[in-house]
Amino acid sequence: MPASAQLDPDRIADLFTRDGQFLCARWGRPVVPVIFGLADESLGIFSAAIRAAYAHAGHPLTDVDPDMGANLMMFFCENWGELDEIPDIDRLTARPDLPDRLAKAEANTYQMFRFEANGQIKACLSFVRMSGSLQSAHPANLAETLAMRSLLTFAQDITASKPLSMLIRVAYDPVLPGCARDPSHALRLAARLT
Repeated sequence: MPASAQLDPDRIADLFTRDGQFLCARWGRPVVPVIFGLADESLGIFSAAIRAAYAHAGHPLTDVDPDMGANLMMFFCENWGELDEIPDIDRLTARPDLPDRLAKAEANTYQMFRFEANGQIKACLSFVRMSGSLQSAHPANLAETLAMRSLLTFAQDITASKPLSMLIRVAYDPVLPGCARDPSHALRLAARLT
């Protein structure tokens, strides 16, 4: 059975549906990644995973974004209180109580997107608490998962896998729209997976 068989149209639709709203968007501009809070030995693993994931999707990385400097930002911390030390974190996230909310929810990760006027991804901010259940996570697996989560507007947590890697590649087909809000888009993605 091919790996893509695990992703039928209903499952794909679920991956991009939050609160009854379907949204499958990809990046509309070259991506400039920057990573904060990792030791040098881990930084190389995460940087390589990002490069590999975006190369697989066929989407370019570059050195500077004209609007933000960097548009894919990953922040790693031991506890959510450390986010208060990031300059302008309130302005960056537009959520002044974000560290408190994440701490109360005992979250391990949090991701937010900003969008272009046409609905495509303009920026992605990922926050990762490297304690709790993620303490024992294999760095390469975590890096691959975080890179994949940043490529599309997944509405639920995903873990890196071959079927999802294939789905991402299909979603970046230039023939398909960069932003789709109709669940029928899942049918188009599923058809290309076969």
